[in-house]
Amino acid sequence: MLFHEVYSAYFSAVSEILARAVDGSLTSDMLKQICDEKAFSESFLKIIPALTEEKWQLLYPDMSTQLTKAPSQPLTALQKRWLKAISLDPRMKLFAFDCSFLDGVQPLFVPDDIVYFDKYTDGDPFDDPHYIEVFRTALDGIKSGSVAEIVYHSAKGNTRRIKCRLHLLEYSEKDDKFRLRVTGCRNVDMLRVAGIESILLCPGLYFEPKPPQPQRMCCMEAELTDERNALERAMLHFSHFERETSHLGGKSYRLRVFYSENDETELLIRVLSFGPMMRVYASESLVGEICRRLRMQYEMGIK
Repeated sequence: MLFHEVYSAYFSAVSEILARAVDGSLTSDMLKQICDEKAFSESFLKIIPALTEEKWQLLYPDMSTQLTKAPSQPLTALQKRWLKAISLDPRMKLFAFDCSFLDGVQPLFVPDDIVYFDKYTDGDPFDDPHYIEVFRTALDGIKSGSVAEIVYHSAKGNTRRIKCRLHLLEYSEKDDKFRLRVTGCRNVDMLRVAGIESILLCPGLYFEPKPPQPQRMCCMEAELTDERNALERAMLHFSHFERETSHLGGKSYRLRVFYSENDETELLIRVLSFGPMMRVYASESLVGEICRRLRMQYEMGIK
């Protein structure tokens, strides 16, 4: 286990209880509340009796403690090395992560140690100052529930000005890109972050909310041949979709994946990575797009 046991849920809950006891704000009613928030629903059955009956000699019956300072949980050397490794990921710059406390720490691994496969190489420019500014502004707008005015360049080269409410950010591991989901704008519900020229938050702007368009659900049906670890990879690639898997005998499996129409492109990218190990029968639109892309690949002489 990478992180030390003192960072477990039990230790976090007891640390919070003792911190409240040190500053004199702890009450008996708080004990279960803190256990529910910091640990698990049943944790109070172990923690509260151990503290109140003084099996763990940390609390007095009047909810005071012999401690004079609140418990602290300094990071171990291994934890710092792991955090240092994570801080080297270019995407961390998008979140204004202050890693100055890790100066001089040897990373546990570096980005070059990781080999990616089945992944596009034209990902978003995470180091670009304009991209970082757009991402952070969008994230702030999502947290505040703000309306925004966006100047956007579509993948087809069209430019339009959009007024919408920011909903959430999504990351595609396959194509290494972030997308911004928005509501309240006709015919637009997903924007590429890299395609946003400018984004202006307008918290005080009146915006008549429009109910989001219901997403049409589709079902992909495919036959999978379990060669080169294809079944395990399929379970990983489609793990966040609702799915059904049945064994047809031998190395053959039938796979049904349920997805919204907006996720079809993302699903398509994942399906194509399986090559001849996966044969898709439905949906009709997905099969048509797979055939189109394979014809393009053949015409370009790519095998």
